[in-house]
Amino acid sequence: MSQETAFTGLHVLLDSATDVGPATIYVDETGKVSRIEKEYQPAAGRFDAGKRLLMPGIVDGHVHINQPGRTQWEGVVTASHAAAAGGVTTIIDMPLNCIPSTVTVDAYDQKRESFKDGMWVDVGTWGGVVPGNAADLVPMLEAGARGFKCFLCDSGVDEFPPVNEDQLRTAMTELKKKNGLLLFHAEMDTGATVDGAKDPTDYGTFLNSRPPNMEVKAIDLVIKMCREFAPHVPCHIVHLSAADALPAIRAAKAEGLPLTVETCFHYLTINSEDVPSRSTEYKCCPPIRDEANRSLLWGAVLDGTIDIVVSDHSPCTPDLKLHPCCGGNLGADAVEGDFVKAWGGIASVGIGLPLLWTEGRKRGLSLQDVVRLVCEGTAAHSGLANRKGRIAVGLDADFVVWDPEEKNHITVDKLHFRNKLTPYQERLCNGLVHQTIVRGATVYDVRQTVDSDEWAAGFSKRPRGQWIGGTVVRSAAI
Repeated sequence: MSQETAFTGLHVLLDSATDVGPATIYVDETGKVSRIEKEYQPAAGRFDAGKRLLMPGIVDGHVHINQPGRTQWEGVVTASHAAAAGGVTTIIDMPLNCIPSTVTVDAYDQKRESFKDGMWVDVGTWGGVVPGNAADLVPMLEAGARGFKCFLCDSGVDEFPPVNEDQLRTAMTELKKKNGLLLFHAEMDTGATVDGAKDPTDYGTFLNSRPPNMEVKAIDLVIKMCREFAPHVPCHIVHLSAADALPAIRAAKAEGLPLTVETCFHYLTINSEDVPSRSTEYKCCPPIRDEANRSLLWGAVLDGTIDIVVSDHSPCTPDLKLHPCCGGNLGADAVEGDFVKAWGGIASVGIGLPLLWTEGRKRGLSLQDVVRLVCEGTAAHSGLANRKGRIAVGLDADFVVWDPEEKNHITVDKLHFRNKLTPYQERLCNGLVHQTIVRGATVYDVRQTVDSDEWAAGFSKRPRGQWIGGTVVRSAAI
């Protein structure tokens, strides 16, 4: 028998279909789970989680790393550090905000090369669908892209323009050849505009300019296209914010269409009534909506209408947020806290687990639900169900060890992404990550506070992450 490493604990959750109980997990030299015994077996030289919960590592399928090209916004080292500190063992990068956008094989290769030697967790990427790149889609899939994202409205960056219905049809005709997944930023213009008479530093001024019918209109088109190309082009709605779209989504799923949906930690944990004026760290598109909307989203999470929950970590520099914190330098003509002109995006990679758990448990969310929403479901969505998302023989030994009851005060020293501007700073939660293991190697350990040859500020000095390429394994349903 080859050399094995053992991980044991009293409270182990292998997947969403099992109960928490004692287990010892053996990992082979390749970082795969080789066998599992349903007993707690502490011994010298073994990783012992004790009474803390050991469960599958989180897969965050919606992260903007912004590398290459905009590393002043983020970068793979800081993004993967933040992920590791929060129990996230895999992140899938979005194809935009980096330069070049990931819309060709050459751009895919540039991103992969730029990430080399800087990944503390495993990293893959989505490709992008933009006008004119249909011929690049199948080659990108073959290179290792997990699927593709498009915008139905302005993306906010010139290098990633939106597509119209005809351009979608052209792209989906190519994707049909390989059953390629297409992700939609589902907002479309409905004629809503900013009321220039209203205070731009008041959140409501921005919120009213992005009404729910923008999402409803776009999702109607997504469903139409999904139906036209079913079952060959599965479709996915990213960052659902508007509960008004839920009836159409439920009807499409009942029809059997290959449609999946995600929402984000911020839509489930924040409501618009609580957003302070000038606090542009809360701005994102689509926007955070009211408490009644939030409750309806939670209902959809719990009944399975919404398949997965992700961060949509989309940071930028404080000056683009028109925010004076963290070294931000406002221009001469800028208005501090102008929601209308500030960049839209919320920084949250690596802090989603305590946020989801703290809010969800009030509503009946179980630990099994957590695994379903942020481990299993996101792994399947990213074409990684054969590698990640569960603790099972033959899968990667990706684990998070955490205490669901331990208090977690999200202070700035716990924010490991580059720009420390987030609506979650100073929030009190339940749930603290103690260790994160990627393919059998510990990459984050909260106890490692003293720098050494192997550790620096809680992180392993050696980056253990790998680039995720290869064949996409797409299951029939999440």
